[in-house]
Amino acid sequence: MLYLSQAIGRPVRDRQGEPIGQVADLIVAVGDRYPPVTGLVVQTGRRRIFLPWSSVETLDDTGARLGTTTIDIEAFRQRPNEILLRSDLMDKQIVDIDGRKVVRVNDLRLDEVGGALHLVAVDVGGAGLLRRLGIEGPFRTVARNLRLPVGERYIDWEDVDPVETSIASIKLRVPHGGLAELHPADLATIIDQLAPRDRAGVLASLDDEAVADAIEEMEPDTQVEVLEDLEPARAADILEEMSPDDAADLVADLSEESRDEILALMEREEAAEVQELLGYPEDTAGGIMTPEFVSLPATLTAAQTIDRLRELEPDAETIYYVYVTDEEGRLAGVLSLRDLIVAPPGTPISDVMIKEPVAVGVLADQDEVAQVVAHYNLLAVPVVDDQGRLAGIVTVDDAIDTVLPTAWKKRLPRLFARG
Repeated sequence: MLYLSQAIGRPVRDRQGEPIGQVADLIVAVGDRYPPVTGLVVQTGRRRIFLPWSSVETLDDTGARLGTTTIDIEAFRQRPNEILLRSDLMDKQIVDIDGRKVVRVNDLRLDEVGGALHLVAVDVGGAGLLRRLGIEGPFRTVARNLRLPVGERYIDWEDVDPVETSIASIKLRVPHGGLAELHPADLATIIDQLAPRDRAGVLASLDDEAVADAIEEMEPDTQVEVLEDLEPARAADILEEMSPDDAADLVADLSEESRDEILALMEREEAAEVQELLGYPEDTAGGIMTPEFVSLPATLTAAQTIDRLRELEPDAETIYYVYVTDEEGRLAGVLSLRDLIVAPPGTPISDVMIKEPVAVGVLADQDEVAQVVAHYNLLAVPVVDDQGRLAGIVTVDDAIDTVLPTAWKKRLPRLFARG
């Protein structure tokens, strides 16, 4: 076992034991589970040269010894698939996938695996700092005598994603899928911990859907920062992946210039939905509703309705209820999934639907909507226009937006969806 801090600055000696320079850095090639060390960067006077690992006979806390009689003194040039452990990782921010947070690298641990030296873990504890200061041993002695803990914390390289600006491009070459597998709320927390300039590598490594899900979990100010830092074309693609109501809320907070540019790059249908929602006052039912809902004609049977639902494959957030409309699109009733499933297949849904369901107008105040949802214990409430036509639905999480703190309200859709 060897720590990077124990190798940096140590002498590099040739085969005869004569010093030729000092260890300036170690190089690993990304791509493997534990990246192998492929060479050393050696400081010789004012020059930095590269020594391939095949030329190194030993490397430990006393320095490196070469096993070759000849060396190439050509200046070091970093290749695209390589990481410089000291320059690219030491003191940089990384994402601890398992711990779901951003931490700083204090040291790096290397171990021999299969006869070669590999990067295996990141030291993010206090012990790493003590080691770099050269006082780890004395401190451990004092701590042991006083029965004090020594802060030790290591993260397996598999659970690490580098995110610092200086190594953002590395993220695209590290075969870690950890970030994409995180819950959107955890991913949003991680992104929120990063400075704006450090988010690029994380966002570049994720697909549009993952970024959209994470953005929906962020605070409004962070949402705007993240979206406006992206290229307009990608921002448009991400907005298309968001639910229309969340997309409209975000677009409303953008600068006018950004708003116009991004909307122009969105698909026509998605842009039209967002612009329609922007036409309603922000604190009304129309301003917080989503146009994504399931509505079917009253002439269908229970079996036909289930077949239609299979074809539509609606999102979990919009399938709380099935809304029944007449020929003019007016709301005629609402059908719960439970009633639909237990109904005999040939039964018209008009016979099992709840007639004259509770609804709110598009200009109803947001507080009124929240009261309706709470009073009737609804997961979603339909929104109708002046003619009674179904315009959208307000889900419970959006309805109580003004009632609960953000941290709670953003978890409600998940809770109800699981239920």
